[in-house]
Amino acid sequence: MGVADLDLDLDPDLDLPAPDRASGPDPGGRPHVLSLTPAPGGPPLRAGAVFALVRLRGRPAATVLTTVPEGADPAGVLVTAFLAQYGTRAQRASRTDALTGTPPRTTVVVATRERADRLGRALDSLLAQDHPDFRVVVVDNAPVTTATRELVDDCYAGRVTYVHEPVPGLAVAHNRGVAATDSPFVAFTDDDVVADPRWLSALTAPFAADPRTGCVTGLILPARLTTPAQVLLESHGGFAKGFAPRLHDPAAPPADDPLFPFTAGSFGSGANMAFRTAALRAVGGFDPATGTGTPARGGDDLYAFVRILTAGHRLRYTPDALVWHHHRETWQDLRDQAYGYGAGLTAYLTALLCRDPSLLPSLLAKLPRGLAHACAITAHRPGDTGTDKTGTDEKGTDERGTGAPGTHGAHGHPWPRSLSRLERRGMLYGPLGYARARWGRR
Repeated sequence: MGVADLDLDLDPDLDLPAPDRASGPDPGGRPHVLSLTPAPGGPPLRAGAVFALVRLRGRPAATVLTTVPEGADPAGVLVTAFLAQYGTRAQRASRTDALTGTPPRTTVVVATRERADRLGRALDSLLAQDHPDFRVVVVDNAPVTTATRELVDDCYAGRVTYVHEPVPGLAVAHNRGVAATDSPFVAFTDDDVVADPRWLSALTAPFAADPRTGCVTGLILPARLTTPAQVLLESHGGFAKGFAPRLHDPAAPPADDPLFPFTAGSFGSGANMAFRTAALRAVGGFDPATGTGTPARGGDDLYAFVRILTAGHRLRYTPDALVWHHHRETWQDLRDQAYGYGAGLTAYLTALLCRDPSLLPSLLAKLPRGLAHACAITAHRPGDTGTDKTGTDEKGTDERGTGAPGTHGAHGHPWPRSLSRLERRGMLYGPLGYARARWGRR
């Protein structure tokens, strides 16, 4: 499946200079196609299934999934699919105002471990940001070789700061990055992303516009959908949280989210987040017993989101802050990820109660609905569309639906029984994993 990046202008009366226009205005009032490219680093678009980000004058607005027939113009097919799916809602989306302000001085932290081949791609995209005042810090977490240090020294000397952290764990590495931060704001992303040139400006501008904002998260889309595992992960919801800006305010809890603030997975993901440095330090940073690289397997980002909210700060989600993520490629990768998601969910809840026991009454009051929510988001969902494929896993015990990406958070696409079981087993293991990470090494 191809992945594309389509930029449109919906104003049929706009008179664009010829060099700035990929296709001229349609007499019927169709949008101007400003540009159509593959996702960063991707192969040229060709006939077949295409998953596309649609931007409106550069701002992410939607995704569409369609099939480009042999010999057809991909741009025309994608525009038709976009208008058919969104109609007049597209016009409203194009007029939505972003929360703006002058992007403040920021440190970008990238934690990595033995993935120098991917890290270079991420660093190149970070150094191409349009943000006026930032620095990049690479935290080399428990390395076994010198590959990461050599990459930074040889290719990015003077432009990227290298920091060594001998203790394994993503949260530990992030805390090391916070310690190396000398700016009022700190952003985090992963070594397997490509950041949009406006990513950091869009991610940090809300801090300048609202002093009560303690955390901002952004949009994560797939850079590749070339294997069934990648498509299945994205069809399950991927990492994206939609295209509507959202404000999570502890002073005004949302009426439609009775589990707030414990549904931290809806707030954002660790590959695309930024914090007010003082606020993050005030809550103790990330819990070092959570995260990839520890027995807890995950949950470090979710823990930080909730700690920021329970400390009284606002958390904002902005789809204008975009990174392209390289999803894991193999079936075993996806199995590991499913188990880690489940473990990280209950590990972070355990961490919250251990670090702040005052949250126990609120969590207990919401426990019945929370259990129902957990069952719903991890439920087995068989494939039921013509685009879904089924088969058996390596043990011959379950189906693998490839799904259809694009409906983030809807949980309506296939999710194999084997992965559902792994997520739930991970949820049962999470508290034990946290206990092992926190106390088992003493």
